[in-house]
Formats: sequence, C-alpha cells, structure tokens
Amino acid sequence: MSDPVLYASEGSVATITLNRDETRNALSDEVIAALLDALARAEGDKSISCVILTGAGKAFSSGGNLRDIGAMTAEKGMTPLEIEEWYTTGIQRIPLMMEQLTVPVIAAVNGPAIGAGNDLATMCDMRIASTRAVFAESFLKVGIIPGDGGAWFLPRIVGYARAAEMLYTAEAIDADKALAWGLVSQVVEPDDLMDAANRLAAKVVSNPPFALRKGKEIMLSAQRMGLEDSLAKAAITQGVLQQMEDHQEAVHAILEKRKPQFKGR
Repeated sequence: MSDPVLYASEGSVATITLNRDETRNALSDEVIAALLDALARAEGDKSISCVILTGAGKAFSSGGNLRDIGAMTAEKGMTPLEIEEWYTTGIQRIPLMMEQLTVPVIAAVNGPAIGAGNDLATMCDMRIASTRAVFAESFLKVGIIPGDGGAWFLPRIVGYARAAEMLYTAEAIDADKALAWGLVSQVVEPDDLMDAANRLAAKVVSNPPFALRKGKEIMLSAQRMGLEDSLAKAAITQGVLQQMEDHQEAVHAILEKRKPQFKGR
C-alpha cells in the first residue's frame, strides 16, 4: 500500500498530505502514527518555516475510523480504562504535538472535515477552505463526545455559542458559513486551494525563521498566561531576538529598501 501520510518540501515549506482517500482520510492508527512522524520531521528541520496540511482525494478527513471505534466494545470488549488508554496513547497525541510545534501550520481543507477531521483543522494555526469543504463537530450523532481536544480548540476559534451549536446539533456548516464564523480565513475554488495555501505560506516564510518560530511560541503561550506573565516572556524573548543577525538584517533591508537575506541566526 501507499504511505498513509505523504511528506514533501520545497524551499522553506513542507506539505503533509493525509493519504487514505479510500477511507476519506480517516484517522486510523497508521495515519495517526505517520502524521505524528511527519509533524516531528517538519519541527526538527530548521530549514522549514511553514507546514501545509491537506488531504488526498475529495476529503480533508472523515475523522475517527467508525469501524475501529465501534469494535472497541462490540467485538473487543474493551473496558472504560482500556478505551481511555487508547485515546491517550493514540489520537490525543496529535493535539499535544500540534500545541508543541513552533513551525506554523496551514490547513488546506480540500473537502469534508468531519468529527476528528474538523478538530484536526482547528489544531492548525491558519485554515483555508475549498468551496467543497464542509465542517462538522458530529460526535453526538454516534453517541460520543470529542475525544481529541475539539472541545478545547473549537470554542477558542469560533466562540462558545457557535462551537456549542456545532457540537449540540452535530450539523455540518459549509465553507461560506465557516468563513463568516471565523473558522477559516479564506474560501477559494478547489483548483486554487493549494496555490492559495502556498501563497499564504510564502508570506509566512518571508520572515526571519527563528523569530517566526518564537512568534508562534509566544502566541500560543499567551493563550494560557496572564498578561503579566506573557509580558515577561515577551521581554525575555525580545532580548534574544534583538541580538540576532536577522534582526539587524531586517532593519537594514527596510532602511535600504531591499529584500532581506535571512540566515536564521
């Protein structure tokens, strides 16, 4: 079989593609493991300054594999503690890793993002949707709740009331409503999706690479800190960045009206 997740890089941009079109890119155990490996690869490569995450075929991701989930109790007779361990050692590793990434991630949502697929999109820093995309926090339709962090991520993006509507009705919203609700920042035609994602990535990677990663780090930490602690972290980080060659190069390039040449130091 083909690789469950594809990894490709060009310049400072890595593209990670969920590659199980036959299951609409369901987050099976093999896809989860391969996705974690791909994200770790991008994070560890300091030449990469942006990741684009997308799905092969017509779907972004259909979420958890319902056959596997249903088999936990119906066939395998798993206990509540065993199911808890399945989540903590499996799919919950994705949100934990996504929150640790210092490289920015763009979700290029090419089609349906359902259940855990919707949550995967919310774990990314930025989201662009094809007109064919739909988003659904559909867990209650099958009698379960978001076990992968969706209840944490979604309200932080669209607000509590809209997140509650998505969860409690389990109904899908289209790309235009996702744009109006702030779930995505752009909606484009399907054939333009990856070009639009790459255009956004090009703007991201035009900035000094070390400062870019520190910028993401401080944005994420600010969501969980009080103002005083966040300001203290910003001051320390600024002290480091202003000593770097890339800072001086950026200042000189602006004053000299030329394109900067960053070296990541």
